[in-house]
Amino acid sequence: MEPSGAPEPPAPARRDAERIVLRLARPYLGRLLGAGLLAAATEFAGLALMATATWLLMSAAGRPPLDRLTVAIVAVRALAVGRGVFRYTERLAGHDAVLRMITDVRARVFATLAARRDAADRRTGDALSRLVSDVEAAQDLLLRVLVPGAAAALVSLLAVGGAALISPPAAGVLAVGLLVAGVALPALATRLTRRAADEVAPLRGALAVDAVDLTHGAADLAAFGAADAALAAANGRADRLARLERRLAAVGFAVDATGVLVGGLTAAAVVLVALRADLRGVLVGVLAVGTLAAVEVALALVAAARQRTQLRAGLARVADLLTEPAAPAPSGVPGPVPVPDGHDVRFEGVTVRYRAGAAPALAGFDLDLPAGRRVAVVGPSGAGKSTLAAVLTGAVHPDAGRVTVGGIPVAEHPAGQLPRVVGGLLAEAYVFHATVRENLLLGRPDAGDADLAGATRAAGLLDWVRDQPEGWDTVVGEQGGQLSGGQRQRLALARALLAAPPVLVLDEPTEGLDPAAADAVLAATLAATPAGHSVLLISHRLSGLAGLDEIVVLEDGGVVQRGRHEELVARPGWYRDQWLRQAAAERGYLALAP
Repeated sequence: MEPSGAPEPPAPARRDAERIVLRLARPYLGRLLGAGLLAAATEFAGLALMATATWLLMSAAGRPPLDRLTVAIVAVRALAVGRGVFRYTERLAGHDAVLRMITDVRARVFATLAARRDAADRRTGDALSRLVSDVEAAQDLLLRVLVPGAAAALVSLLAVGGAALISPPAAGVLAVGLLVAGVALPALATRLTRRAADEVAPLRGALAVDAVDLTHGAADLAAFGAADAALAAANGRADRLARLERRLAAVGFAVDATGVLVGGLTAAAVVLVALRADLRGVLVGVLAVGTLAAVEVALALVAAARQRTQLRAGLARVADLLTEPAAPAPSGVPGPVPVPDGHDVRFEGVTVRYRAGAAPALAGFDLDLPAGRRVAVVGPSGAGKSTLAAVLTGAVHPDAGRVTVGGIPVAEHPAGQLPRVVGGLLAEAYVFHATVRENLLLGRPDAGDADLAGATRAAGLLDWVRDQPEGWDTVVGEQGGQLSGGQRQRLALARALLAAPPVLVLDEPTEGLDPAAADAVLAATLAATPAGHSVLLISHRLSGLAGLDEIVVLEDGGVVQRGRHEELVARPGWYRDQWLRQAAAERGYLALAP
């Protein structure tokens, strides 16, 4: 569980967060500038509409000749229609630019989250909050802060200039009122909401984590008697968030009410100053109504300031991901990465520690896996088998030693190149809430039905697919929830076989299957692997390994035995003991089977 309150982002991060996020908007600066000008035109059309309509109504009360009112009538209609057109086009231009930018931001945030390997950043709830709520803060920064704020400032200047043409003293009073509404009140709103707003985004992320923990981890929490404590902690965070949001709403109401009061007082002061300046008749009414409209426009700066304050924490969290330093370039490779020479794999003295001072998950591991070679890695749980696969796929970086693919260290392969060479069925293979076909096509998008049939046949899933009423279009549910454990595993295995990477990593490919099915699936999988492709098989079952080129036995992160199946069975050690136990257990299972 995460703490109830995240620390406030450092001051430099808060100051630079907007600049970092806005840097991604540079390619769309023209669209944003157009949206800002259209927003200003919309507000100015509204202000001009109020002033013109006031002049028209007050002038019409004196029953002048109709020709004196014709221009004003046409202007009112044009401003009313123009305001709607300007608003519509401003929304189109602004959202077009912002959605394009948000696509870039979300892609970069996702890439950074995917590249992080520490456990804290694997909390899917917090990752979801960053991808959705926090990234939307970048959108709101443009659409709800910068564009309307710039438009309000520009229209306020135009309003003061227009009032000066009628009465310079009244324009001075209007300028003071606009400064209070557009500068003093936004500063006050920022000061009153800053502390509470900075806690909202981290709390939303913590609540997203709570939601995931309480749903997906409900069984584990109940088993350890921690469900009530976890629920109480989540409720505490929810109550804290509700209090903060109520406080922000109350402060917003108070500031908005003060803004309305400032508008009324400014209009009254403008009327008094205009009357003292011997301004009479219709123009006094125009100044009064225009002042109310101008102050209302300026109050958009209050909303923008309040919104900006509430976005600071979310922007800081996004900026933290956008500015995360890339992994340092390996020494001795200053130029472009060379093209791999084949796909031979070599582990040289690889050591991995997950925590300082802890026993290594891998200790001085060596292995050669040339093209076409098939090697199995076996051993008890916690021996380091999955760590080995993670090192080969680049998910874990070794503390010592190196792993090369095609003569190039794994860390030096471009991010998009390594998965094309090394892939397969890993421990965390994900099955999406989609059809069987869509899940399989993730392995090879251009595969046809014959390719799908071949891969699922090798994985032992084809008969099940043919038995389904929807066939390839059968929906498997979230995380494969509509499938059994064995079916889910075989679906992920079929996807790996369809992708057919030159180095195929299979982490427990027959998990969840009965012994006979497991042997058949493993044999079919190895037979379906193209010639010249390497296979690294990680398994707790020793049956079916007789045809492999080498078997490596890991224990406590180190190699304790290696050789072919016949050699290992013939000499004392972990492999022979485990082989005898498994063979006896499977004979008993088959004897009891109907």
